[in-house]
Formats: sequence, C-alpha cells, structure tokens
Amino acid sequence: MGNWIWGGVAAAVGAYAVVLGGAFAGQRRLMYFPDSERPSPQQSGVAEMAEVSLETEDGLSLLAWHRPPTDPAHPTLVYFHGNAGNIGMRAYKIRPYLDAGFGVLLTTWRGFSRNPGKPSEAGLYQDGRAALKFLQSAGTAPERIVLYGESLGTGVAVHLAEARAPAALVLEAPYSSITDIAQARTPFLPVRSLLLDRFESTAKIAAVATPLLIVHGARDGTIPLRFGKKLFDAAREPKVMHIYPEAGHNDLYEHGMGALVLEFLGTALEIS
Repeated sequence: MGNWIWGGVAAAVGAYAVVLGGAFAGQRRLMYFPDSERPSPQQSGVAEMAEVSLETEDGLSLLAWHRPPTDPAHPTLVYFHGNAGNIGMRAYKIRPYLDAGFGVLLTTWRGFSRNPGKPSEAGLYQDGRAALKFLQSAGTAPERIVLYGESLGTGVAVHLAEARAPAALVLEAPYSSITDIAQARTPFLPVRSLLLDRFESTAKIAAVATPLLIVHGARDGTIPLRFGKKLFDAAREPKVMHIYPEAGHNDLYEHGMGALVLEFLGTALEIS
C-alpha cells in the first residue's frame, strides 16, 4: 500500500511538472492574441489619417496611423491598444480626439495586423519607443504628447511615462501587473517564478510625474477593478480615477469615456 501511495505522489508530481513545463513553454501563445486583419484608415472610418511606418530598435517596420493636430493648442495622443483585435477596431475610440483637433498616432504591436515579429514584453516596449521616435522625428516635443494605454497597452504607456514624462497619461482598464492577474487566475501555479512577461506597472508608476487619469469598469471580468485601484493607489498626484458602475472591460466608450478623457485633458493641459 505504501508503494501505491508513493507511486501516486510521484504520478501527481510528474503531472504537475508537465503542467508547469507546458505553462512555461507556451505562455506567450496563451497571453497574446494577434489579429492578422489589416484594414485601412478609410475602411475604418478615419480617412483623415495616413498609414506610416514605425522603425523599431531591432529592425522591424510596424504599421501605424497618424494625423497631426489640426489645432495648434492641442497635443498628439499616442494610442497603445489592448490585446486581440486589429488596428481598425480602435478607430471609434480615437474619433473623439480627432474631432476635437488632437493629433493622434494609433499604433499596433509586432505580430498584429500583419506586422512582422512576435509580441513580448521587451518587444512591446521597443514598439512604444518607436512611436515616440517617429513623433520626435516629426518635430513633436515630449511635452506635447499624451500617452494613452488600453488594457495590455497600459503597461507600455506606464513604462514609457516613467522614462520620460508626457503631457498626460490616460489608462483605460489598467492592471497593477500581469503577474498579479495571472496569479489570481491560476493560483495553483507558481506564476511569479514562471512568468516571462510581467509588465510590473505598480513598481513604475510612482515615478511618473504627470497628470494621470485611470478609467475602469466595475464589472470588468478581464482585468478586475481591484487591480486598477492598486495601480491608482501607487500613483502620485495629480491623479483621477473614474469608475463606471455598469461597465465591463470593452464597453467604456459606450458609457461616455471619450467625453470624460476630453474633459480631463482640457483641465489638466488647460485646453479650451
């Protein structure tokens, strides 16, 4: 009977090791969900935007859409989108800012919308820096840039804001870290030892000295509200958090987020 017990333990340990090995080897396939569709600005309802290329430090040319400000008093908003989908699926979200006269640079990640490369934390940071380099080459000063992160993209926006303060930082449905989310979803795995891409935003945001807006839905089942609150609590002033009680993860603009962001930027940047 003792042999059976130890045999069962060995089998359980072996099965657990297989689970761990699979989780480690395949985690990026489970984490990123790139969409290969590559619609044009015209097809997506933002015909005033032009397709441009962002050149990364590791030699990739990535698709982005750009339009400079039509009002010289307005900065340029750099939009880092979330996981899954393609660049055109965010067109409705940037429409309020285009209409208000802001410049907009809508980016998409390596591996998304037929971009070369495969997504990773280090790679996405490079993609973000390529966006800022593009604007710098176009003559846009850092203090004339608003960084906007959506979901996955909030980690990139926070990372860039820590290195160089933008005019403002807007975070839509952000997380404290990918590590926190993964551990909450898989408490039976030693996530903190296994995870390759951590996006530790909480550890970085205290160094960000710029007006901050965090927007979250109370019914968000993808990134629960408590993770957005944790990030907000770690941030320095000036900061604002707005919670939509009836909103989830993907419907914040249906609850009025566009107008909220414009009001915040108007106040924070003294734009009339």
